[in-house]
Amino acid sequence: MGYMRVEEHTAALLHLKRSPGIRSWSLLVGIASIGLAAAYYSSDSLLWKLFYVTGCFFVALQNMDEWEEAVFDKSRGEIVLKTFSLYARILTLWRKGQEKVVLPLWHLRDISVQEEKVRYLGKGYLLVLRMATGFSHPLTQSATLGGRSDVDALAALLKRFLGLEKLQQQRQCEEDDRLAEDEADDYSSDSEDQEGH
Repeated sequence: MGYMRVEEHTAALLHLKRSPGIRSWSLLVGIASIGLAAAYYSSDSLLWKLFYVTGCFFVALQNMDEWEEAVFDKSRGEIVLKTFSLYARILTLWRKGQEKVVLPLWHLRDISVQEEKVRYLGKGYLLVLRMATGFSHPLTQSATLGGRSDVDALAALLKRFLGLEKLQQQRQCEEDDRLAEDEADDYSSDSEDQEGH
């Protein structure tokens, strides 16, 4: 499974989606099967058998990846990140389970790939949105295991779509100009001090 797939890509809109992969569904089936097997082969009461099945089902749901969406909308000037968790939805009796974060697009300064350790499974990679306000927000809640090529490709697509590379070059030129002006001011003030003596 890739990191995220492109749902829609126009000049003003980039819509990305991610759903649980084969690993998540395999874990769900595997852990739920353990509960069913324990209930089937157990000589315990019906209440205990029900506890085995529901307990394993909830553990399986807890380990499942979430459905995630990211919309970069230039016309509205916002980034909308949505997360849907089946576990939270069932646990709160359908009241919660979907989170939504809205970020101003013009505050986005950089997108970087970050390595993250995934418990028991090694390391994974995810994209981090770096904002002008100083905080960072991950594009997805969980990292992708394995190679980083999918994450790098998505980072390059986002940078091209948002024009971040041009913006960074422009900022670097402005910074260089400012440093050159500061050096020129320092040089002129030093020469004035020498003339005064």
